Amino acid sequence: MDRPAHTPARLPAHAHVAALTLLALAGFVLTALWTQWARHDLDWVQATLSVYLHGPWGLALRTAYCVLAVAVMLLAWSLHAASRSPRRSAAAPLLFCVAGLGLMGVAIGDSWLPGQAPLLAPLVHGLAANTAFLCVSVAMLLQSWYLRADPQWARWASAAWWWAWLCFALLWLHVLWRGPPRGAGQKLVIAAVVLWLFVAALQLWRQARREEAARK
Repeated sequence: MDRPAHTPARLPAHAHVAALTLLALAGFVLTALWTQWARHDLDWVQATLSVYLHGPWGLALRTAYCVLAVAVMLLAWSLHAASRSPRRSAAAPLLFCVAGLGLMGVAIGDSWLPGQAPLLAPLVHGLAANTAFLCVSVAMLLQSWYLRADPQWARWASAAWWWAWLCFALLWLHVLWRGPPRGAGQKLVIAAVVLWLFVAALQLWRQARREEAARK
């Protein structure tokens, strides 16, 4: 019997991508928490997460950045490929990929640019970090909007939509309101984004597993 071309062969791949993304997110969170606990020379409330890219455990955090960036790119294309939404387009995965490149730009640029090109390093860091934050927040909004029209995701998509708006608002609040401690504000935005990505990956994994089981 011929199989429908749009799902069977790809479902295991979606589950694997989702599982790898969950591991990458967990690894990033654990590494970030560890570096802040281990770095007694920095105040976690005032120091942004990028400050921890330098010094002890900096290499581990830069590696976690890059692994997370690749995982987010794979997750974005997997969500796109698995979607049955009539609003489905390549805009969201492309924005997620640009965000991932920005995240890698922060990690890689901060590893050698400060020593090799100290005047250029702040510009590269600012451009890469702002690109990552802006693109991922817009991509989350677009992806949530797509998923709201997908019957497979109807139960979760509404919450994802409003959570994406919360992340977008927190980002601009962090940018425009200079009053709160910069480190705590930035980490709050990162935590909100990571939570959205974690739940999206978890839902994709569950969806792929359910559909795979239904075919057996």
